[in-house]
Amino acid sequence: MNQERYRRQTTLKGFGSEGQKKLADAKVLVIGAGGLGVPVLTYLNAMGLGTIGIMDNDTVSITNLHRQVLYGESDIGQSKVISALAKLKAQNTDTKVIVYNTLLTTKNALKTIAAYDVVVDASDNFPTRYLVNDACVILKKPFIYGALHGYEGQVSVFNYEGGPTYRCLFPNMPNENEVPNCNEHGVLGIIPGIIGNLQALEATKVITEIGEVLSGKLLIFDGLHQSYQKIKFKLQTENLEIKKLQDFYEWNDPCEITPTIKAEELSNLLTDNAQIIDVRTIEEYEDYHLPNSIHIPLDSLESKMEKINFSLPVYLLCQSGKRSETALKQLREQHPESSLFSILGGINQYLATCS
Repeated sequence: MNQERYRRQTTLKGFGSEGQKKLADAKVLVIGAGGLGVPVLTYLNAMGLGTIGIMDNDTVSITNLHRQVLYGESDIGQSKVISALAKLKAQNTDTKVIVYNTLLTTKNALKTIAAYDVVVDASDNFPTRYLVNDACVILKKPFIYGALHGYEGQVSVFNYEGGPTYRCLFPNMPNENEVPNCNEHGVLGIIPGIIGNLQALEATKVITEIGEVLSGKLLIFDGLHQSYQKIKFKLQTENLEIKKLQDFYEWNDPCEITPTIKAEELSNLLTDNAQIIDVRTIEEYEDYHLPNSIHIPLDSLESKMEKINFSLPVYLLCQSGKRSETALKQLREQHPESSLFSILGGINQYLATCS
């Protein structure tokens, strides 16, 4: 370890060489290499963390660049974890960086998380957060939570030294239509940077055992008014009794089958001039869209169904595959006999497989 590189940290009272050694010995898994994950990765890497794991299966798009400042225009269409790996190694060759170009699932969660000391949840959806929580409870690993909503953000630390878990604060997963989507509602570029840096700070405190960790407290940041508030919450001991993962961590009812096709099959659909309905926003569609696809934003689907020929198979497409599932459910209520399919992974997966 280059002592001179970290001298401004090791001369800090209360941190010192002991804190630096703890960082160098630590292993942190960052789930999500987007708006929250980028500042977490950048600063923990710069500060001398020993091992960083990055898990994400997304690719860089132009709409990411206003907030995901680790990436540049030349990275568009490339895997986020591969792009991040190159940038982080250029920043600090001492850090060991391990990449997982995949989503966190019930099949890989326990094995992957078991190899790390701390988990930083930088994901953007509730199913992943509940999966992270349950895996961390089973493995007795602390995890650092961050979330965004418009001009606001939240940070907390769960499962720290027997403290409250994510389920103590949010016992039940909300319905998908109750949760804002940043693709549709937007996010101010600097807000993920602030929240992600707060997550990196909490990870550092947990690892080096300095300061007061945000365990049992939810920190809420309001960017428009530059204000912070803390909400206390208590441990519900039954939430520590999780012994195994659930079979499903999904928005939709696991008993309800959603017909899907893989994004890799899109090339064949394009050749066959299949009916592809793109339910993304106008901005997303104008940024990139498939030739001959029919654009009907999800919030206009009810009023523009006449644009769809339900006598033919209908293939629904969005950025990541979530909104297309919602669209399928809406259309199935009105046209239960039609052949409706959601394209798994959406545009992101299609671009990843074609690159």
